[in-house]
Formats: sequence, C-alpha cells, structure tokens
Amino acid sequence: MKKLFAVVGAFLLACSLPLSGAAAGKQVFSDVPPSKHFADAVNELAARNIIGGYPDGTFKPGNSITRGQAAAIIAKMIGLDTSDVKGRKFKDVPASHGFYKAIVKMAEEGIIGGYPDGSFKPNEPIKRKSMAAILVKAFDLPLSVDVKNPFKGEVGITNDVLVIYKLGITSGTSPTTFSPNASITRGQAAKMLAATEQVMMKNAVTVEAGDLGWDTIESVNADEVNAGVFRAVEVKGKKDGTQDQVQLFPIKEGKGGIVIAGRKAENGWKNQKYYVHVKKEGSELRLTLDKTDESLPTVTWLNTKYKTVQNIALAKVDGESISDNVTIEKTEHNFTHIMIEKPGEYIATVRFANGEEVRYSVTAFENDDSFFYGTSAIELGPADFFG
Repeated sequence: MKKLFAVVGAFLLACSLPLSGAAAGKQVFSDVPPSKHFADAVNELAARNIIGGYPDGTFKPGNSITRGQAAAIIAKMIGLDTSDVKGRKFKDVPASHGFYKAIVKMAEEGIIGGYPDGSFKPNEPIKRKSMAAILVKAFDLPLSVDVKNPFKGEVGITNDVLVIYKLGITSGTSPTTFSPNASITRGQAAKMLAATEQVMMKNAVTVEAGDLGWDTIESVNADEVNAGVFRAVEVKGKKDGTQDQVQLFPIKEGKGGIVIAGRKAENGWKNQKYYVHVKKEGSELRLTLDKTDESLPTVTWLNTKYKTVQNIALAKVDGESISDNVTIEKTEHNFTHIMIEKPGEYIATVRFANGEEVRYSVTAFENDDSFFYGTSAIELGPADFFG
C-alpha cells in the first residue's frame, strides 16, 4: 500500500465528522457568503484548520490554488505524517520552502510527481486534471470506472478525470467540457476536497462506544494486521451527546484487524478485537467487521549473543516435541527470531555452529489488547546441564 499512516496514520483528522449545518453554514470569511456554492465546503474545512484565509479576513475564493498549496492541504487532510522525510526531491523545493515536508512526503508516497527537469513548480497554479490525479491517489479512489466520456472533444481527459466525474466529486465546466488544463480556484478546490471526503465516508463503517456497552473509546490499534486494507479514525464525542466512535474506511480487498480500547465506568478498561473484511462489490469496496478473541502466531527472540545458530528445536515443557528444526524468521544483531504458534510454556534448544547447545525458557501468553501474544525468552544454560 502506498500510504501507511499511523492512521495512517489516520485517513482524516480527528475532527473528521462533517460539521453540523449551523457550523458549516457560519460565514467565516467576508468574501464567502452563504450564497456561494462552495461556502459550506470552505467554512467546514476552515473550521477544521485544513485551509486558511488571509490576514484581512478574506479567503479570496477566485484566486488560483498552487501546486504547493494543494500538496500541503491534501497532506493535512489525509493525516499524512510529514515529520520524517528522506530528503530533497525537487530542485525548486529546498528544505526552507514552507511546503517542503508536505511536498516531499507526498512525492515519497507516490501521490504527486514533478517535471522531467527535476522541478515541481510549487508556485504554479494546479490544473484541473492534475488535481484529479492527486485526489485519486491520495484518497485511494477507484482506478477506473464504467462511464461514458462526455468530454470527447477535449485533449487531456484522463482516466482520473473520469473517475472523479463519475463519483460526483466535480462536474464539467459545461455539459461537454471539463477544461482539464484550466487552473482551479481556491473555492473550487475546497468544494472538490469536501466532496471527495463525502464519497469516502459513504462506504465507511462506524463503531460507537455505546455499540460495545462502553462509556468512552480511548485508543485504536489498526496497524498490526494488514494495515493497508483499511484506515481507522478515532473521533471523540462532543457535549451535544455525540458518542466516541471509530470510523473505518475500506482501502483495498483483503483481511485486516483492529483492536479498540475503551472504558466502562463500573468495569474499567475494555478491549475488543475485530477482523476487518474488505470485498469489492461491483465498482465499490465494502467493509464488514467480525468480533474475535483470536491471536495470531507471534515472533519471539532468543538472545544468541552473536553466535552462529545451526539449529533450534522447540518442545513443550512436558517434553512434547513441537519441531526438531524451527524456522528461523531472521537474525538481527544478537537476537535470533522464531515463530510461536500457540500460547504456552516451551523449551527452545539452540545448537550453535561451534557444537554448543543452550536451552531457553519461552513463554507465550494471550493479550486482549493485541492480535499477537506477549512473549518472553530467558536463557536457562547449557543443554548438557539438564541431562
């Protein structure tokens, strides 16, 4: 998956639920009255600190949005972690540039690209077809749709343009034109971004604290099992009675896992595991949840002290053999990693290349806050010491 956010990353910001009609309708900028078709989108995104205005209290909705501004806004909107970037990507985007981190991270994730000469042109107005391409990649929209092209007379109508048109994210500039090479205004961009979010939320599944018999949801762990299958966002409740909830968005077909943690006043801390199934139905992805208390095979590590391992045998403490030759998952520094399939108490006997044999006590136990066992491994001593 090209984007893994510590929802990675989350998909939306913590306040990602649409604002109430009153909040979205409140006039934030002096030049964006409620009568404008993009007013609700501008006011909502401004209230969530996704977009901003100018010091004079205006938004200047008719101004073009630049490529750099678009990268920064969309990076914030999808919750992209820009704290760790790998270095300069474009010759005209130095580290001192205001949108440097957003542009570089978006490029690292394959969401945006530059020009053949190595530039990005961050101050150049973004074209309608380029915005379409970014939205499709950033929000993992369908890569193709079954739609008759109503813009056949135009050059520059890409598959991405047809995707956002089919999904209702934007219309043409006329019934038969899209103007793919025209620049996008700030007002138009806000409306497109809000519409894209609504398309994604259409197929979202929501779990509320009350669904689990809890008072609050405290945390979400969505990174352990196939994190790229879906994205999860924790949304805190409000004084108007809205409950804490988790929104899950399908990304691609597959099976993932999520652990939701919360509290119930009289019973303290609670955890609930779900398998997350994403399947394609027609042209859309559908997400379903299955509660589970299962745990998955888990890697534990033995401190083999930088010595070359020849073989590892694993048995239960009562002597029942599990394997005479356990697969070594990897060796990292002084640790040798092996897989534990089930919870229990084990003895691992390690034979080293020098002929030495050492035993380790290995314990694996259930964790209700994780899909993986908790494990420990303690060296017991030379195997011949135990007879």
